[in-house]
Amino acid sequence: MQAIDRASMPMFCDIGMPEIAQYDPWPLGELAARQQAGRLWIAAGEAGALVAFLMASPVDSCLQVEQVSVDPGSARRGLGRALLDHAADQASAAGLPALTLTTFADVPWNAPYYARCGFRVLDGAEITPGLRAIRHREAALGLDRWPRVCMRRDTSA
Repeated sequence: MQAIDRASMPMFCDIGMPEIAQYDPWPLGELAARQQAGRLWIAAGEAGALVAFLMASPVDSCLQVEQVSVDPGSARRGLGRALLDHAADQASAAGLPALTLTTFADVPWNAPYYARCGFRVLDGAEITPGLRAIRHREAALGLDRWPRVCMRRDTSA
């Protein structure tokens, strides 16, 4: 999973955000904790190798998508969307009303992609305390150099 994260980072350099490519991938302990909690889902490619993953955690009675990563060599095959759909199914089965996430507003494979996957941008009044705390941490990391948004996709719960 860390290799998938590393492989996807150069795409940010291509759009003038090289600082994003310098962030470390998720620590193995964090990944293991999400896996043990049942909130880490993977997708395998044609050869059976891991090529994509989605990691989530509960935030304000919703399932917060913390990371969706697809190896660039396996991109544009619907793996990210399939992982999002699976997460939505899991959230619905758990009685959670929505998936939420925070993301870059103008990066094509971020907010515009998530909008195509059924997410909508939240206005200020809709941003929950947990999402505000996440945005505060992101700002402390310097991610607010580029516009960011909070998004939500309702489930059938």
